[in-house]
Amino acid sequence: MTPQTLHLSDSSRRAFDVDAERPVRVHVWRSAMPEAPLVLLSHGTGGAADDLAWWVAGLHDAGFDVAAVDHHGNNHHDGYLAEGFAWWWERPRDLSFVLDHLEARGPVGACGFSFGGYTAAAVCGARVSANAYRALVTGQIESPPTPEYPGVAEDLATRYDESDAERWVGLAAADLRDPRVRAGFLLCPSVGPLITAESLAAVDVPVAVRWTAADEIAPPAGNGLRYTELIPGADGGTVGAPTAGHYGFVRPDQDDPQAKADVVAASAAFFARELRG
Repeated sequence: MTPQTLHLSDSSRRAFDVDAERPVRVHVWRSAMPEAPLVLLSHGTGGAADDLAWWVAGLHDAGFDVAAVDHHGNNHHDGYLAEGFAWWWERPRDLSFVLDHLEARGPVGACGFSFGGYTAAAVCGARVSANAYRALVTGQIESPPTPEYPGVAEDLATRYDESDAERWVGLAAADLRDPRVRAGFLLCPSVGPLITAESLAAVDVPVAVRWTAADEIAPPAGNGLRYTELIPGADGGTVGAPTAGHYGFVRPDQDDPQAKADVVAASAAFFARELRG
């Protein structure tokens, strides 16, 4: 199952590290089925599309086209850049940009793991609280754990000032919903406490949420459960064993076959119901 890899560039945005257009690398797997629905996939913080190859394979085998992005500055193949960890709004914009340039043969859904779960939620209508993001970038509240880039705040402080941070607030809190996305599947979604309750209550597309019971990176109480309880009609639940944690989906040393199988089954059934209907 070899994907077609497209090296796109977004002329409306700039790269973080060079004076060039923002790179958007997307890997595309096409189903043999005609008019197959398209599922966009967003990886977790510091990850990459191939970390979720197991999920891609499951969706592809179920008859979906899949398009997975390596988010600029936030993927381990190209190297980490502080902006890739702090400028959250760029990830949902990547998904919308891919839809602008990729043929969708059928209805479109979005899914993602961890910060990719937030990314999928954002294109479904979830919005970051301006006040919460301001408090985050000014150090008034503690940043979510970023073990892949623990010095992100210090790095940004050496190159940007308070006026820059205030400009980011408006970008982070913007409405990033893409009306072409008709359903979202969120796996261990993060930054739940920073999402406005009003925006979650206004989500008007079907959403499913799954989490692991022992997740210490995106604890269910403030993340998976919050998304589920506030999004109208959201389908939520745990996957894997009671001891399953966050990284069993992406780290070989913590591999969790049962949790992965649960996610493939749940997401394939969800997208079949909502996109094929």
